[in-house]
Amino acid sequence: MRSSNPVFSRRGFSRDSGYAGFNAQPQAGGPAVGGQNPYAQNPYAQQYLQGAPPQAPAATGRMTMDDVVVRSAMTLGTVVVGAALAWALLPVTPTSYGLAVGAALIAFVLAMVQSFKRNASPALILSYAAFEGVFLGVISEMYNTAWSGAPFQAVLGTMAVSGATLLVYKAGWIRVTARYARIGMTIAIAFVAVMAVNLLLVVFGVAPDGGLRSMGPLGAIVGIIAILLGAFFLTLDFKQIEDGIAYGAPREEAWLAAFGLTMTLVWIYVEMLRLVAIFSSSD
Repeated sequence: MRSSNPVFSRRGFSRDSGYAGFNAQPQAGGPAVGGQNPYAQNPYAQQYLQGAPPQAPAATGRMTMDDVVVRSAMTLGTVVVGAALAWALLPVTPTSYGLAVGAALIAFVLAMVQSFKRNASPALILSYAAFEGVFLGVISEMYNTAWSGAPFQAVLGTMAVSGATLLVYKAGWIRVTARYARIGMTIAIAFVAVMAVNLLLVVFGVAPDGGLRSMGPLGAIVGIIAILLGAFFLTLDFKQIEDGIAYGAPREEAWLAAFGLTMTLVWIYVEMLRLVAIFSSSD
């Protein structure tokens, strides 16, 4: 089972046939996790099968947590700069809304192109972040116009969800196992399918009030579910990053980690923005 992010779902850091550490078969001489050997099919981790200590990342060009942090800061920083410029330069008009939709589509295409590339492309990833930032800047300004302070509250909410998820993951309160990932992804796929149907109903006028994405209590429940799914995606991302570092993935893989984390955080922020608007409307 793999992460929700397209970049993770196509090729995890383990470079095996499945989710890092889950699908590898037990092998004599190697450590086992949950009855399985996480190194069996991992070319980065073959030295562990012999009990040899990992080589120094700085000497071998392997990915480290510092690499992930730096690349993530660059990617998220690009999103923030793009959002700030869009907020400052684009007034709230129908034209701006069209530009936001266009930027979102371009960001989606760039994300898909990167997802199907064998290697990480920093230029492609940062371009995705820039267009995603333009989209977020425009919609954030629109929400702020209707519900003053909504973007700021959404940012705080995103930070709170991300921080809490990291805390419970590092504390071991959540164990990312094959069963956990399988159940979570089943729920996520069902959620996306239902949302797609709901969107069609809205487009064809069957649900003019937004249906499941309305601004009422039902919309709030759906928003909370979406945010919980975002937290679930984060745990998968954390696990794959952790495995990538442990398995000695190449340093350039840190860009993929930053890319995946950015997509997940954007998901959480957008859902948090909608949820804040719903609660503000009910006041």
